[in-house]
Amino acid sequence: MKKKALVLTSGAFQTLNGKTAHGLVRGTARFEICGVIDGPELAGQDAGTILDGQFRGIPVYKGLKEALECSDGVVCLIIGVATEGGILPEEIKEGLREAILAGLSIVNGLHDYLSEQKDLVALAAATGVELLDIRKPKLRKDLHFWTGEIFSVPCPIIAVLGMDCAVGKRTTARLLVEACRKAGHKAEMIYTGQTGWLQGGKYGFIFDSTLNDFVSGELEHAIVSCWREQQPDFIFIEGQSALRNPSGPCGAEMILSGNARHVVLLHSPSRKYFDDVPQWGKIPDPASEIALLRMYGAEVIALALHTWGASPEEAGRWQKAYQEELGLPVLLPIEQGVEGIIGQLRRL
Repeated sequence: MKKKALVLTSGAFQTLNGKTAHGLVRGTARFEICGVIDGPELAGQDAGTILDGQFRGIPVYKGLKEALECSDGVVCLIIGVATEGGILPEEIKEGLREAILAGLSIVNGLHDYLSEQKDLVALAAATGVELLDIRKPKLRKDLHFWTGEIFSVPCPIIAVLGMDCAVGKRTTARLLVEACRKAGHKAEMIYTGQTGWLQGGKYGFIFDSTLNDFVSGELEHAIVSCWREQQPDFIFIEGQSALRNPSGPCGAEMILSGNARHVVLLHSPSRKYFDDVPQWGKIPDPASEIALLRMYGAEVIALALHTWGASPEEAGRWQKAYQEELGLPVLLPIEQGVEGIIGQLRRL
C-alpha cells in the first residue's frame, strides 16, 4: 500500500523551486499525498487548482498541526522543494523538527543529507522515526559501467531534453508515457532525478548523485533492464539541466550513452538567461539547439513549451510562431496534452 504523506514547501509552492511538490501533486505511485504545507496565503485551496487549474483533492495547509488534524494515517513528510545546489533551507529545517516530534518520518531529496544533521538525527532517534536521504550516492559495488549493450535495445528511445533547468522535462515525459498507454502502446520512462523516484519510477537513477565515471553505465543499465523486463514500444528518458547550461551541462549522455536518436525538446520562451542569471549567458534559440542535437546524431521530433506565468493567448501565439519557424509539432503539454505526436511516434 502507498504510504500516506504530507509535502512541505514552506512558501515555495508557487515558485519553480517547488517543482518536487508539483510532481507529487500531479501524481505518484509511491505515496498517497494527503496535503501540502505551504503557508497562510494558500491555505484552504486545492494544490492542483493552484498548480495548473486541475482539481486533485490535495488541500494546502498553513502548518503541520492543521494538516495532521485533517489527515488520518499520515506516516511521513516529504521535502517538496528543489533548491539550487540542493541546500536545505532553514525554514524547511524548522518544519522538519516539528514533523519529527510529531512522529513523522522524513523523505529528503536534497543534497544536504539529514543523516548529517546531528540535531535532526538525535530527534529522530528519540522519536523512533526514519530519515531517508534518497539522493545519497550508491555504493561502488552497486554501480554499473557502460558496456555497449544499449545497442541491443530495438525499440525507439526518446530523450525529453530541455534548453534550461526547470522547464517541464519530467512532467512532459510522464505525459508522453501516459498518452502512449492510453493509445494502446507500451511505454516506460527512465527517471534521472529524485522526483522521478518519489513519483514511483521503477527504472532509472539519480543522475546528479552518481559518480561521473558511472553515469553512462547507470543510464544504460536502466534502459536495458527496462527493455528486458517490459519490452515496451517506446522508452522515454527524463532529461536533466541542458546541453549548454554552464551550471551543469547535461544531455549528451542521453544521446550518446543512452542511444536516444529522437528528442522532444522543452523551451521556455519567456526566459532569456540560463536559470534567469544574466551572467550565465543567454539561452540559445530552439533552431540552434535543434541543429546542435542533429550534430550529436539525434533528431528533434517536437518542441514543447514551458508556459509558466503566461496567459493562454500568449502560449497560443508562441505555439503558432514556433510551428511556422521550425516546421515541427509544437506542444503545450499542460494546456493541451501531448497526444498530438502519437502518430509521429508510431512512425519512428
